[in-house]
Amino acid sequence: MTINLTYILAWVIFGLIAGAIANFIAPTSKLGIIGMVLLGIVGAVVGGYLGEMFFGVGITGFNLASFILAVAGSLIVIFIAHLLAGR
Repeated sequence: MTINLTYILAWVIFGLIAGAIANFIAPTSKLGIIGMVLLGIVGAVVGGYLGEMFFGVGITGFNLASFILAVAGSLIVIFIAHLLAGR
């Protein structure tokens, strides 16, 4: 998988949106909106990586499949963060 600036920019933008959506789905006072957005960006990277690894489709630009991967990855990362913060 070749990573270029377009992929990184897509991950960041989708991560911002995915973090905001995840904050709406599972609001928390522990992380706040900034923390959720940062976790969303990390989640978009994770979603792109997992999508590429398991399905052969990563975040390829501004399209629906990439957006779904970003949101799914963000929800996974936020779920793990909630588990770790609960300890």
